[in-house]
Amino acid sequence: MTRRIVRTLLQAAAALITTLILVLVLDRNYRVLPNSLHAHMPTHHPGLVVTDVTIAQCSSVNVFSSCNLDKQKWTRVEKDLLLGKSWTRSAFLFVSRKREEDLIEGDSVVMDVTVGRLNPGSASGASEQWEARPSGIWLKRSMSHKASDDNQAITDVDVVFGDDAVEARGHWSIVGVPLLLNTENHFSAHLTVRRGPHVQEKTPKPRFNDNGRFRIMQVADLHLSTGVGKCRDAVPDKYHGGPCEADPRTLEFMAKMLEEEKPDLVILSGDQVNGDTSPDAPSAIYKFAKLLIERSIPYACIFGNHDDEKSMSRAAQMAILESLPYSLSLAGPEDVDGVGNYYIEVLARGKSDHSALSIYMLDTHAYSSDERNFPGYDWIKPSQINWFRHTAEKLKAKHKEYTHRHMDIAFIHIPLHEYLDHTNPRVGAWREGVTAPTYNSGFRDALVEQNVVMVSAGHDHANEYCALSMQDEAGSKEEQTPALWMCYGGGIGFGGYGGYGGYVRRLRMFEIDANEAKITTWKRIEHGRKVGERHDEQVLVDGGRPVAPQGGT
Repeated sequence: MTRRIVRTLLQAAAALITTLILVLVLDRNYRVLPNSLHAHMPTHHPGLVVTDVTIAQCSSVNVFSSCNLDKQKWTRVEKDLLLGKSWTRSAFLFVSRKREEDLIEGDSVVMDVTVGRLNPGSASGASEQWEARPSGIWLKRSMSHKASDDNQAITDVDVVFGDDAVEARGHWSIVGVPLLLNTENHFSAHLTVRRGPHVQEKTPKPRFNDNGRFRIMQVADLHLSTGVGKCRDAVPDKYHGGPCEADPRTLEFMAKMLEEEKPDLVILSGDQVNGDTSPDAPSAIYKFAKLLIERSIPYACIFGNHDDEKSMSRAAQMAILESLPYSLSLAGPEDVDGVGNYYIEVLARGKSDHSALSIYMLDTHAYSSDERNFPGYDWIKPSQINWFRHTAEKLKAKHKEYTHRHMDIAFIHIPLHEYLDHTNPRVGAWREGVTAPTYNSGFRDALVEQNVVMVSAGHDHANEYCALSMQDEAGSKEEQTPALWMCYGGGIGFGGYGGYGGYVRRLRMFEIDANEAKITTWKRIEHGRKVGERHDEQVLVDGGRPVAPQGGT
């Protein structure tokens, strides 16, 4: 019995020793012990780090070339660096990444990246060792595992396009010169990198100012391109003494208005991206987003018929918009038609948690889903109307707790069928035929039913009026009462059409006064005598109700 006990104890001791030896051996590969026992392992931002970057080019006339690398090591950034502009060649960026806890001895972490013809270390001495990669990429890597814990470590790499390319994402920056791809007739491609961990952006909470007022800027139809774009119907057609470049001129006007009007919220009401001329939608999105982010202005987007035309899908664009700083944009419920059906609550002044204003954003889609019977543009679907009604009803109880008059407004891209009624009183110019859907889905009636006082659209660039839709149930036209203001933002983008009587690009402002439940609107124009003035200023709502215009067309 004693001999058996001794044998058992010896076996247990041997097993324990074996286990300890195995742990120590495995620990040399940094895979067993917890991070707290590894002084060299990252502690404050676990995730992926970049260990290498390269570019592969391939030719359709060379069967031995390939734009694919070992998928076990490399992740391809799915953007042709030539943007499909070459008939015979393609090029792709590849990034090698590892989870920080999977780094082993001998792995290198990329600490810096640049692009240029010359070794960037040649000017700073031999202490900085840079490694060359194709197309002018230079990497500085560290063999130390502590490097992955550095906030300057490269954790992601991407590409943006165009001579006017910018970066709007938090902790991202464009590095060096454009990639040296040895090709002509394509948009310049820029390497952009993220340093340190991914940071989840906080969603801002819009609130009325201490004076009880809140300003909204509607920016309609930017029509931004990949690259500077081409001006259409520009007034004047020369700019700063030279030919008009669409995006720089559009964004310069927008930036000036942001500085002068100082909006509390910017609504981008569709066709931010000109799909035909923007093969890389993110490059266009970052241009307008950067203007807003650097001024700390919250913004919200819906889509138009051009945003995803020959470009990135709405869902993918919305995912980008949702991730950007100061963005209030949301994809909306998955069981509702479209991408971008959501609402924004603007809180009352002070520290109140009560909503003083609700803003409904709806996706008006693109082209008719029944071209044979209803040619032209699409319409708001039953699932959207049901979602809107249900949401508005659900919010009413909470809104009644607000001690002042709560108001509701809405933004869309394609105008409602009721915009076709030219007999409605209006303020502003009707310059072109209204391209509303020929099918009436009844969304205007749902807006009136839920006491929405104003809706504003884009889409028809040269129409820039507000028309008053009257209450149908009052009897004769003389006895009807105001029901809903239907406005246009007026197109701002020089990449979209203008025309129609020398249309001057513009944008629309709304000022909501919670003290009097009043909404005032005006427009600002890009060129001409009234460039510094408020144009067609009018009161839309007073005492929480739509009011008829004084005069009007």
